[in-house]
Amino acid sequence: MPRVPTKLPNPFSPVAIVAAVVMVMTACLLGLVVWKVLDARSMALAQGERDIRNLAHSLAEHASHSIQAADVAMAGMVDLLKYQRPREDRFNLYLRNTVATLPQIREIGVLNSEGNWIYSSLDQTPLHNNADRAYFTGHRDSTDPLLHISPPLRSRLTGRATIILSRRISNQDGSFGGVLVAAIDATYFDNFYKAFKFGRHAGISLLRNDGTVLAHWPDGKWNKDLSTAFKVRIGEAPSGYARTVSPFDGYTKYLGYETASLYPIVVTVALPEEDVLAAWHEGLRYDAVAAVVVMGTVVLLAVMLSAQFRRRARIEAALREREAGYRMLADNIADVVIRLDRGGKFLFVSQSVEAILGRKPDDLLGKSCFDFVHPDSRAELAKASSELTDWTTTKTVAFKTFRADGSEVWVEINFKLAGAAEDHQGIEVVGVLRDVTERRKMEDELNALNVRLAELATTDGLTRLANRRSFDNALPREFRDREQISVIMLDIDHFKGFNDSRGHQAGDECLRRVARVIADATENTSALAARYGGEEFAIILPGVDEQDALKVAEAIRLTIRSLAIANPASHRGVVSISLGIASRSAATADEAALVGAADGALYEAKRSGRNCAVLASTLASGNHSVGRKQYA
Repeated sequence: MPRVPTKLPNPFSPVAIVAAVVMVMTACLLGLVVWKVLDARSMALAQGERDIRNLAHSLAEHASHSIQAADVAMAGMVDLLKYQRPREDRFNLYLRNTVATLPQIREIGVLNSEGNWIYSSLDQTPLHNNADRAYFTGHRDSTDPLLHISPPLRSRLTGRATIILSRRISNQDGSFGGVLVAAIDATYFDNFYKAFKFGRHAGISLLRNDGTVLAHWPDGKWNKDLSTAFKVRIGEAPSGYARTVSPFDGYTKYLGYETASLYPIVVTVALPEEDVLAAWHEGLRYDAVAAVVVMGTVVLLAVMLSAQFRRRARIEAALREREAGYRMLADNIADVVIRLDRGGKFLFVSQSVEAILGRKPDDLLGKSCFDFVHPDSRAELAKASSELTDWTTTKTVAFKTFRADGSEVWVEINFKLAGAAEDHQGIEVVGVLRDVTERRKMEDELNALNVRLAELATTDGLTRLANRRSFDNALPREFRDREQISVIMLDIDHFKGFNDSRGHQAGDECLRRVARVIADATENTSALAARYGGEEFAIILPGVDEQDALKVAEAIRLTIRSLAIANPASHRGVVSISLGIASRSAATADEAALVGAADGALYEAKRSGRNCAVLASTLASGNHSVGRKQYA
């Protein structure tokens, strides 16, 4: 029986070609996806490392500056207590003011050499003895003058977990004189860290260099120590990054740490691998979906080719229906659809113009659009029209126009060139116009509100003078730009007694009247008058020397004295003020030194009997009578 030859498939048939193309494209697509996935994972890990390191650095700087602010204040107190013992009521007030300016500090106080409290920022000085505390014995047995940061301990005053900052107080002969302590709630750092909104398995820790945990977010487990290996790693390098297992919750995480530059503390930031790669996983899903879509598109390509002719016929019918639909839409939508020639004359206006402008479309045809534009807006609209240079440019302009009854209305138009590609002589302008009067009204109200908010942020609400923030912002700028500058610090004498005897409402009115005198004295000048705090005011006098500043101060003092505001707390019977004046000299280091000098002069004015002005330069020379005018 003869053998019938088997018919082999044509390798060049359309089916085979399409199949080969599909296979090749699929292989290329899969290879591209795999390469992209691996590359994206590497980039995600690298980005995660950068983010964690940057955050660790920022948090280390935050912790360092938080402690440094307290340390600077404590250093000055230690130097003071080495040579003198201030009055308890004055020094306690100074401690309370220090706590008020440093939000990280809960309380601050001084222990004598036996461990008893002698000064405190609290309303009542504690009576218990702290000689058994480790920080006390450490300072007693060591002459180290540097700041000591304690492990978290349970406060005897509040019962809360507390980090103690302490400094040794030495007597003039070098003997142990006591300890200055400042308390920071352990939750201070926890509350700061929780604002970063990380996932529930992320962690931020604040440690001492010996591995003791000072604060840990999110669970506050500050009673655990780190592994010995990690302590060694901290000692070897000030910053680092590693994949590790958290000692707090056992999760494998990417951890970055950085040692603060000023203090023996370390901040660690740990993110679970799933969080670091979360965006990568999301992108992987999108890539998979995209790959499936592309592969499906390739498979359907052949089917789509066979349907092209039928689709073309359907499109032609749809275009005719769409044209009719567009016309119906233009006649019924709320926005106004217009067509203009290049001269700006109306060729078409939809029916909705009657609802917005009260005009009939036929009344506008053939007329120039600029005839209906408010004169204030014509230049802007003409400029936008001249910038229509090609069909891809769209312009948006808001302008005022007139309703049929003559009233003004704000409208916004989006317009562009249009026309048949082969008929460049017949180019027209098409646009959509809508009423934006209410939107403009709300925008104007919002702008006015923003101006008001900016004013409130820089003005003291009671006195209407500049506030402390404005003063602190203006002084460094003026000090930098001016070779000659003076500062006046003034304080109302016996104001507390005034409040106690006449009430706080009378006290507020007194502050307002004093502020009005200061404002009148500095009106129409480059001076800045501010309420510095409480009953204390400050004036910046750019370009004014010391003697002229004294004249301003005396004018203010005499004017306030002439108000004759009764003050039962003063032996003079009326409200008076004391003033300190300082001017910039070659010895003035910065603006803080200038304010400090004026404040020192104010203190001398208070000490000298009040109701007087004192020049800071007279304090430096030791001649307090020179440049000071005092009145009984």
